[in-house]
Amino acid sequence: MYFQRLRDLRKDIDMNQTQIASLLFTTQTVYSRYERGILMIPVEHLLILADFYNVSTDYILGRTNNKKLR
Repeated sequence: MYFQRLRDLRKDIDMNQTQIASLLFTTQTVYSRYERGILMIPVEHLLILADFYNVSTDYILGRTNNKKLR
């Protein structure tokens, strides 16, 4: 599964993969693999990113187009 939304959210705030990887205490290579869908993103990292971007996990996963849950 390719996570285009992860890439879009990251680019929207002008951050690079290394900066986001640092937030997750991982490497740029691992984070890049999340964005490209080569590695499944762990729930812990998904929750951190959802909080960081202030969006729902469903939005990141492409299950909804609404950034926030009601």
